[in-house]
Amino acid sequence: MSNVEREGYRFRQRICVPCYDTDACFYLKPASFMDMAQEIAYWAAQELGFGYDDLQRHKTAWVLSRMHIRFTAPPKWRDTVDLYTWHKGAEGLFYLRDFVLRSEDGGPLVTATSSWLVINVETRRIVRDEETLGLLSVDRERVDDAIPEPAPKVSIPKELEKVPAGVRKVSYSDVDILGHANNARYLVWAMDSLDYGEMVSRRVRDVYINFNKETVPGDEVALFTARETGQDVFYVEGEVDGRSAFTVKLVL
Repeated sequence: MSNVEREGYRFRQRICVPCYDTDACFYLKPASFMDMAQEIAYWAAQELGFGYDDLQRHKTAWVLSRMHIRFTAPPKWRDTVDLYTWHKGAEGLFYLRDFVLRSEDGGPLVTATSSWLVINVETRRIVRDEETLGLLSVDRERVDDAIPEPAPKVSIPKELEKVPAGVRKVSYSDVDILGHANNARYLVWAMDSLDYGEMVSRRVRDVYINFNKETVPGDEVALFTARETGQDVFYVEGEVDGRSAFTVKLVL
């Protein structure tokens, strides 16, 4: 049963950061924040009448397409935090949802904005189910922004060298309830592709991630990394059969 509470147009969940969601320096892992955000998003949508069960009746499902996460002061193991989320309505093909993770005294720790699509689970095509999605209209002027700008498109700049960084085969632990690799796994793969010492000794400030093509059990995802010269900006792209499955941009 959910412990999500509604506060106006927002939904809140109190969380004590567990050890398995933190790194060797006790900080919340970026991918763990994505797990938290995904879970509260499911419950909030369910409360509003357009959740997983509601869309399943129409043979549709939510799919995360883009996300931008900003880590201002990531929490640590055993910290008690409040995660907030709210729906912001449609923009083009996307439906926007924001998140804020706050400390016990209310200070912002992590902010995020996400862009979602609705797909037909049988054809895997984007759909517009007006009967269900009519519930999604909101007055944007009366809704706050965690991050004002929607999550942008991300790609590795053509002038940067793409360095091969191994292959990940989509396996049991990667797959979610929709039968494809879960969105947080792509960020896990991306950060695992970079230098461990640099990732653990420095804090990630911004994560930008695009999900371009779903991957399913058995797919072999070829990973490539790139770094902006003289900058603390890293890119990781995953490809299946030469087609981009995801792109991540990390700013340290």
